[in-house]
Amino acid sequence: MSTSAVQQAQGFLDFVNQSPTPYHVINTVKKQLKDSGFVELSERNNWSGSIRKNCKYFVTRNASSIIAFGVGGKFQPGNGFSMVGGHTDSPALRIKPISKQSKEGFHQIGVETYGGGIWHTWFDRDLSVAGRVFVSEPETGKCIARLVKIDRPLLRIPTLAIHLSKDRYVKFEFNKETQFKPIAGLIETNETGSTSGCCEGEKLSEDQFHAVKSVVERHNKELIGLIADELSIKPTQIEDFELILYDNQKSCFGGLNNEFIFSPRLDNQVTCFCATKALIAATKLSKLENNQGIQLISLFDHEEIGSLSAQGADSSFLPNIIERLTKLTFNPEVDLKGELPSSYFLTTMSKSFMISSDMAHGVNPNYPENYESNNKPHLNQGPVIKVNANQRYVTNSAGIVLLKKIGNLSKTPLQLFVVRNDSPCGSTIGPMISAKLGVRTLDIGNPQLSMHSIRETCGAADFEKLTNLFESYFEHYNSVESTIYVDGVDN
Repeated sequence: MSTSAVQQAQGFLDFVNQSPTPYHVINTVKKQLKDSGFVELSERNNWSGSIRKNCKYFVTRNASSIIAFGVGGKFQPGNGFSMVGGHTDSPALRIKPISKQSKEGFHQIGVETYGGGIWHTWFDRDLSVAGRVFVSEPETGKCIARLVKIDRPLLRIPTLAIHLSKDRYVKFEFNKETQFKPIAGLIETNETGSTSGCCEGEKLSEDQFHAVKSVVERHNKELIGLIADELSIKPTQIEDFELILYDNQKSCFGGLNNEFIFSPRLDNQVTCFCATKALIAATKLSKLENNQGIQLISLFDHEEIGSLSAQGADSSFLPNIIERLTKLTFNPEVDLKGELPSSYFLTTMSKSFMISSDMAHGVNPNYPENYESNNKPHLNQGPVIKVNANQRYVTNSAGIVLLKKIGNLSKTPLQLFVVRNDSPCGSTIGPMISAKLGVRTLDIGNPQLSMHSIRETCGAADFEKLTNLFESYFEHYNSVESTIYVDGVDN
């Protein structure tokens, strides 16, 4: 593996270790974009006069989804967009709104399953909590969202010893409501420990009435105390939170020659990392000034549960941003401002392309019979173009021709994948985006093993390949796209 490939893989390890939740993913991406000269925009503001050619920007929604883009120096209204889409979420356990529980002398935390995880892999793991906390500031009267990440083993979901199991030799099964609860500590131990000033069961006066019971009353007092300590605030300042359990074991290289990455959340933080790196590289001043289009990445929350939310791929987020950009005019001073007819949106979409990037299934040597015999992608052999006749993936031949040309320019090997006819097929954000925008779309992703496990595996050399492919796509899309005739008329 080359030095550059090792550096790319190490960059991902740093990225994923910093990003246990969608909120942390967006925070990490924002930092990288800001450090590279991207300017933050707000959906609350009118963008007229704020967007310039040869400049780059980003906007977030709910702090868990982000769209970033660079406006080419030679961009003209109606020109095409080159876009990469992915998602920020992964299957996880989320703390319930009332989570305080205890049984048999143990403190337990009530959790809710999110997405389609391989849940048995969450047993006997070192778990901790991270997420978004809304904190009240008495001095200003504001309620501010802050990120928290407790970086030490805190919780564990224990399995039943094989000696006590009546079905020790059959498939491992469990009840997700009654037998899938993390233990947080012993009641006797915690009651004598520090509570960071958080008093459980404290009587509330009429002046302290809450329409919804306070966080102090709804959750374990020691957990609230730990969160407060982490944020250097008082427990009573915590108004509410969205906390996710995550595997506290760090992502790392693996294999005899460090050819693997062992990590949680490969699906789909690999795309978040590679797309961000590629956009930053492709929008450097020397490259952006000669580009005729807009280069854009869109990283959405809630893909694992269907994307139907205000910040999911099936929301108005991406159409809203594209509509803003396609209505902007520009004057000789290269300010983009004013407003154009809505037909420019339609013209732009007909000339644009979306790469829907999500992880792909690499062949598992222990289960080769579960793969279509001629379509078995391998780790470290390049990104996988995903095909499905029933449009679970929306790849078609025109998209493959485009990506093949881009792959040739970037010297990126590409693989193909289709599921067996007797196997179910997952899906991606690709079908909903292509249908919503009327934009040509292709599904692709790096191969991995153990998708949706708490601990997944991919090839360490594949990060560089996917990043290079995206960067070449951003740089060369306009010139390559104009050579591919789909509807029988000149582009």
